[in-house]
Amino acid sequence: MSTLKIKDHELLPFGLDSKPVMDAYLRELNLDISDYTFAANYIWLTHLSGFYTIIEDTFCFFVLANGDLSMLLPPLGRKENVVRAMQACFRIMEDNNASAGSTKVEYIDESMLGWFVNDIEDGAEIFDPFADYVVERALVDYVYECDDLIGLRGNAYATKRNEINKFTRIHPDHRVELLDPTLHAAGISRLMNHWISERMKYLPAEQTDWYIDGIHYERQAVKRMLRDYQALDLIGLVIVIDEQLAGFTVGERINPKTASVIIEKTDFNVLGVAQFIFREFAKLLSREYGVTHINVGDDMGFENLKKVKLSYRPSQLIPKYTVYQRQV
Repeated sequence: MSTLKIKDHELLPFGLDSKPVMDAYLRELNLDISDYTFAANYIWLTHLSGFYTIIEDTFCFFVLANGDLSMLLPPLGRKENVVRAMQACFRIMEDNNASAGSTKVEYIDESMLGWFVNDIEDGAEIFDPFADYVVERALVDYVYECDDLIGLRGNAYATKRNEINKFTRIHPDHRVELLDPTLHAAGISRLMNHWISERMKYLPAEQTDWYIDGIHYERQAVKRMLRDYQALDLIGLVIVIDEQLAGFTVGERINPKTASVIIEKTDFNVLGVAQFIFREFAKLLSREYGVTHINVGDDMGFENLKKVKLSYRPSQLIPKYTVYQRQV
């Protein structure tokens, strides 16, 4: 991928060689949001072109779609530099974009939003910090305490415990293994194909096109994850039953105390395997990495996914915001 020139700014291609650069700026923030890592963006950036540049000693990450630039994250760096860089980033997008609606900065952490917006009202959905921009509350990240996911204590987790107990009773010879792309790539590919075919059985006809597009992106994300697993410092587990892979989960450390789940897939037909692998992943992260919290990302606006994530009783919901250019 070539560089992108916008007036006096040269935007460099966002690839694996960008990781140490982005990581250095992320360490200045130490946030718990799942989007604020290199791997989370690199793995899922399969259908868009990514670019970055350094402005005011901040890492500025852009994506190009249909000729228009937007930002998946605000400028990354120290507060005093981020505030100055924000306006420069908007000018870059405005100079390039044909549509003002594409000029936006997404996934702004709530703590960073306070750097740009004063007197945020509790429960407010839209703010007006600048004359030319509007800030909108978007999704929330779901964060859990590892101890809760491991112990599953109390009535609130009774269903989860029952599902795990059924799984271990029906499949006493199951194996839990650390994910190794060399050993498990074929099994993960087979599971993905099976998962897609099972999901299609229950998909409403009007959602078919949307679903097929999404699955294409997800397939590419899994391939990129397996290809660059070691370079991305990922952590993963697989569940094996009768020499067949029945589930896999992949995440990473966001910071020393918080980890994330980036991708997880399990066999629909194996009762309790989803609950089992989630608990085992929490055990691994706590025992081997000293992690105390797990962020499973947002629900992408899907009601069913929201119900599942709420059922695990998150200890924290972290709001994320989008800043748009005001349409005249």
